[in-house]
Amino acid sequence: MTAQDSGSEWTNGARTAVVDGARVAYWEAGPPDAEPVLLLHGYPANHHCWRHQIPPLARTHRVIAPDLLGWGESDHPTHLPFDYETEVARVGRLLDALGIDSATLVGHDYGGFLALGFTQAHPDRVRRLALLNSRAQSSFSGQWYAVFTFLTLAGRTPVLRSSAARLLPLSALHRRAFAPLVRAGHLDPRTLAGYVDWMDTPEGGRWLLHFFSHYRTAPRPDLRRGLDRITCPTAVIWGRADSYLSPDIATELATRIPRAELTMPADVGHWVMDERPDTVSDALLRLLAREP
Repeated sequence: MTAQDSGSEWTNGARTAVVDGARVAYWEAGPPDAEPVLLLHGYPANHHCWRHQIPPLARTHRVIAPDLLGWGESDHPTHLPFDYETEVARVGRLLDALGIDSATLVGHDYGGFLALGFTQAHPDRVRRLALLNSRAQSSFSGQWYAVFTFLTLAGRTPVLRSSAARLLPLSALHRRAFAPLVRAGHLDPRTLAGYVDWMDTPEGGRWLLHFFSHYRTAPRPDLRRGLDRITCPTAVIWGRADSYLSPDIATELATRIPRAELTMPADVGHWVMDERPDTVSDALLRLLAREP
């Protein structure tokens, strides 16, 4: 990411951390000795999804945006597990690799799913929490629950996995889902290409189905039970018109988490950071102003 892309200079471009023996690419902005903020992207994006939020956050905080293991410019290891518990623990191992004891966690979509689990498992390591349009304690709406369940079945079944990796136009399917965002001018073609083009390579197709072989779409009652015990300042930021994830998830999060503040703009979909960048940045700055 360049200064032209983000409006803020990234420190020496991409850096590398080693987590579980694999390479995780990450980018930094802001004062290196400031309080850290870890931005966790969602599916199937990478660190570029935070391009609008990084400049304002980096004025006062050390902002770190990784490509989660398996995504973007990070390694795509098919020999490592990607079940939920492992992925949550991997967030902690990433913080360890970065030399960070505790941080503010900001997660969108899958990143929010991981951030919620990590906050409940390691409350001493999370100063503040922000959850943006994430399945969190629940799951997907309607047809999308079926779509992601099919992908998990394809990933777990050797015959289906082989066929799906060869025959499914994975990149084209994801491009179609992003088409409204592109038409509205919220997402540029180069950023979209970085999100999805790798899926059409043999390595990319194999890894994506490997990931889904470990993924599960069912709601998480354990995470729901733990909402009342989250004590850090929390921001729930949600596009109300999300077709993937019901706004009921957001209202439950905001109601059940004791110190949560809800920001829910209308006529905004799943990619709230792209569609209402200033609204999201303002909500995150309010969160960072709160005492942890």
